[in-house]
Amino acid sequence: QVQMVESGGGLVQAGGSMRLSCAASGRTFSSCAMGWFRQAPGKEREFVAARRWSTSTSSYADSVKGRFTISGDNSQNTVYLQMNSLKPEDTAVYYCAASRICYTGSDYQPNMYHYWGQGTQVTVSS
Repeated sequence: QVQMVESGGGLVQAGGSMRLSCAASGRTFSSCAMGWFRQAPGKEREFVAARRWSTSTSSYADSVKGRFTISGDNSQNTVYLQMNSLKPEDTAVYYCAASRICYTGSDYQPNMYHYWGQGTQVTVSS
């Protein structure tokens, strides 16, 4: 069994920064991509960012481009999300995810990912 554990959430003022971490443990597996999603109250889960290991490329939602940076270590199945210039609308529960099988152009789709963390709350105050 694989466990994904996020850390680093909390409360921050608008304009501040926060770094989220996620590590996979348990059964050994090889991921082709890892990503971050978020869900605000009353809204659907949405894509934030993803990192595809084979091509060393990252993708971002338009709402976070230029403010968030995803990074990680494929060999350790760890992924990070550096969030700068945070806004109140970034408030949500943030989930990390890992995929064993990747499809071209699908990094933003939740159903591409096989393993999910429990989520960490990020609250941005105005």
